[in-house]
Amino acid sequence: MSCKYENPLCKRYAGPEMQRIFSDDSKFSTWRGLWIALAESQRELGLPISAEQIAEMRAHAGDINYDAAARFEAETRHDVMAHILAYGEQCPKAAPIIHLGATSCYVGDNTDIILQRSALLLVKRLLVNAIEKLCDFAERYKALPCLAYTHFQAAQPTTMGKRATLWLQDLLMDLEQLEFTLQNLKLLGCRGTTGTSASFLSLLDGDHGKVKLLEQKIAAKMGFEGKVYAVSGQTYSRKADYYTLSVLSGIAQSAYKFSNDIRLLSHMKEADEPFEQGQVGSSAMAYKRNPMRSERIASLARYVTADALNPALTASAQWLERTLDDSANRRVAIPEAFLAVDGILSLYINIIGGLTVYPNVIEKHLNEELPFMATENILMHCVKKGGDRQILHEKIRLFSVDAAKRIKQYGGENDLLARILADPAFRLTEDQLNGLMRAENFTGRAREQTEEFLAQARAVLEANQDLLGLDIQITV
Repeated sequence: MSCKYENPLCKRYAGPEMQRIFSDDSKFSTWRGLWIALAESQRELGLPISAEQIAEMRAHAGDINYDAAARFEAETRHDVMAHILAYGEQCPKAAPIIHLGATSCYVGDNTDIILQRSALLLVKRLLVNAIEKLCDFAERYKALPCLAYTHFQAAQPTTMGKRATLWLQDLLMDLEQLEFTLQNLKLLGCRGTTGTSASFLSLLDGDHGKVKLLEQKIAAKMGFEGKVYAVSGQTYSRKADYYTLSVLSGIAQSAYKFSNDIRLLSHMKEADEPFEQGQVGSSAMAYKRNPMRSERIASLARYVTADALNPALTASAQWLERTLDDSANRRVAIPEAFLAVDGILSLYINIIGGLTVYPNVIEKHLNEELPFMATENILMHCVKKGGDRQILHEKIRLFSVDAAKRIKQYGGENDLLARILADPAFRLTEDQLNGLMRAENFTGRAREQTEEFLAQARAVLEANQDLLGLDIQITV
């Protein structure tokens, strides 16, 4: 136990890989990678930087001397300057050329984009695995009839698999947005204090071509070939953060809807999320199996959806070429959105992969409502056999009112079909009525729509085959 606050996103929800991406080691080793890329590129363009200096920097790229950085930050009150000095302590030969011509945002902003890309790639992997689990679920239950609901009132039946395609479609839309955002991520580059590259132009003797080439070289070394913003102030436009967190918000929205549906199905005893052997549903009510994983998704999803407002406000509040009122907010808002989405998608995969469906309960609920929904089919069948449409319609109306009254006021069974079968005006046999009442007669193209949509979804999975097979561990 600790006497200090610990972020529950790390302690309880997010997996180790996402935590590693936003760790100090990832951040500061990326800073050092950017300093190395800068020095190498400057050397290639003719600046007096030796191979020995670069080799020294490479030798200490990963062993961050945090104690020295903390000591320097206490003196300078500047985190980037502190790490420049700490790096220089380890690299005395290279110290004079570390961060040459750059400003803090060279390492800060470029690192943010690099880490966001890594985090988006992990989110993509989680998303693709959730899509695979949903495809398997939809395939398994594509023909299982169930009540559909509008306004949470019983409506025309669907199938359990078709319902899952609605969840699946949301995630596929999220994947499209994620891929678009990934493809359009760009580095800040190396622009100096106001984005004019003046310091680099001076270092490179006024050669504009070399200044542009410097930026391209750095981008290529950091894995962003040709992807640098054409213009900037000291920072890249904070709208980029808004677009990234909008993708995460979209995933949260999709997961929230899914989790709410699971909670409703759990209430109706039609489905249960995974529940371990020794798991306790309630400290007071021992019989309970609360859908706590779905509730956790809902809770985290609300956070992410609200968190997407942070970069929107930050982007709109920037002054001219640079202001620092973005820094503290971004340090919290961006990593936490990713950590929460990591937890959300891990739970999603766990739930849909282990969801227990109860066909007998589903059939019971369907049979309770199906008589009302079948009355039009019954009416048309009997009219075809010579019955008077107006007389039969009125009888069905009266029978339906009485049957509904019996259910709602007295808690009785739905006896609508028995009333119709007993009335000679309908001239129906029990076999004929049973034939009209087959549930698959009422689900329309639900099965076919599921199969057709799954073919599209499987094509997406095939294109992302290398991302499948993720082993998910969640905290209960």
